[in-house]
Amino acid sequence: MEPRGEKSGEADGVRVTPQLLKARSGEFALESILLLKLQGLGLVDLGCLGECLGLEWLDLSGNALTQLGPLASLRQLAVLNVANNRLTGLEPLAACENLQSLNAAGNLLAGPGQLQCLAALRGLERLRLRDPLARLSNPLCASPSYWASVRELLPGLKVIDGERVSGRGSDFYQLCRDLDSSLCPGSGPGPRAVEAQPWVEPGYWESWPTGSSSILEEACRQFQDTLQECHDLDRQARDSLAQAEQALSPARATSFVF
Repeated sequence: MEPRGEKSGEADGVRVTPQLLKARSGEFALESILLLKLQGLGLVDLGCLGECLGLEWLDLSGNALTQLGPLASLRQLAVLNVANNRLTGLEPLAACENLQSLNAAGNLLAGPGQLQCLAALRGLERLRLRDPLARLSNPLCASPSYWASVRELLPGLKVIDGERVSGRGSDFYQLCRDLDSSLCPGSGPGPRAVEAQPWVEPGYWESWPTGSSSILEEACRQFQDTLQECHDLDRQARDSLAQAEQALSPARATSFVF
């Protein structure tokens, strides 16, 4: 009979073990692991992951994690992907002093308070909390002040949700956001878009004003007269060409013998 603890762990989900880490990384020593991909394994417990002290790049996306406690010891961690889990807080990441990029889209972060722990991470430049292409988000992203709150709380960020907010290229993204706001009345703090108005008065493009039937009739009569003159000129031209061809035909038939 299997131990009760192991059976319960298998029923609840997968736990990170040294064997799992070595199998996924190919390293014999946990401290030697620099890059680790653990996405989509059904993880519910990070177990001994905190022993990978040299880890710099970690992908934990697509699991069932509710807390990140063991990550607090990963001082060298620079890139972390915890998208599509069940996280309600990110507090352990406050100790990851070298963290530069964090993807936490698709979790249960309810408000800006859950991001306060990231404020001391001076090297954090990229943060993703929603991913429209993957249809991942967080409850806090539904707030109208979401974008402004994140920028105020984490002023060192250069990229939020894949859009550059500072540095080279940031003006383009700001222009796109302003344009979106102007096209969606009431969606932003700026002035509402002015409703489009016609350029000319109604009826401006009508062919003839009302009550101008006599003018139209006269124009039609003149057009018919001009058309008839064209037909007459065409007939006269054909007659002239026929006479010219007939006059030249004997000369064409003359032959000379040498």
